[in-house]
This record gives sequence, C-alpha cells and structure tokens, in this order.
Amino acid sequence: MIKVTAAVIERGGKVLIARRKKGDRFEGRWEFPGGKIEAEESSQECLRRELREEMGVEVEAGEFLCSVPFETSGLSIELMAFRTRLLAGEVRCHDHDEVRWVEPGHLGDFDLTEPDRLVAATVFPRVRRAEGTKGCVS
Repeated sequence: MIKVTAAVIERGGKVLIARRKKGDRFEGRWEFPGGKIEAEESSQECLRRELREEMGVEVEAGEFLCSVPFETSGLSIELMAFRTRLLAGEVRCHDHDEVRWVEPGHLGDFDLTEPDRLVAATVFPRVRRAEGTKGCVS
C-alpha cells in the first residue's frame, strides 16, 4: 500500500484544491494537494517537500485529520490528511493545471478523487457524501 499525504489548507473561509493535469492518473479530477511519502520521510516532511515542489510554497503540517484507504485498478493507497498552514509564497501551478480556493460547502461541486471526496466529507460535514460511502478514519 502506497502512503500518500493531503494538505487541507484554509484561508479566509476557503480551502485550497488543485486539478490534476492531463496525462496524470485521475487527470482532470480535483484533490487536496500533497503526494507520496518517500522512504524514511515523515508525513509532515512529505507535505513540506511536495507543496514546495508542486506549488512553490512553504507550509507547516499540523493536526492529523483522518486517513482513507483506497483501491482501484491495481492501485492501493492510504491517503492521510493533515490541517496545513501556509507559511510563505504564493500558490502556483507546477504539477497541476489549476488551483482554486473554494468554500468548503462547495467542495461537492467539484469532481474530487474518491479519497479526497471522503476527506472533504469528513473534515467539512456540510459537503455531501456519495450514497453508500463511509467517511475516513480519524
């Protein structure tokens, strides 16, 4: 199982999401930014590295929010979400084709990947959850 992190970054009552670029697995789908944990790297170190590389920002990973196990087409991941704070820099698209700050109640309007949808529904209870799905594990 691949361990993956997700940063839940809030600013001014909105949360940051990013759309995966063409050619990526899940292209065109939205997600909380983050990425794969490398060998001997903590979840917090992963988020700092990934957001520096993908968006050009410095962050501080804080409170663990939840984790989501997910399997599809031979891919098995555990997505671990953390409340994350922007420290420096302006969000830019290096590894995504678009980023948006959206009101949490509108996250359901975006085509989030399945694990990110579960994180959204757990962290922001007003986000509607797809029929028959469970929230993530706190």
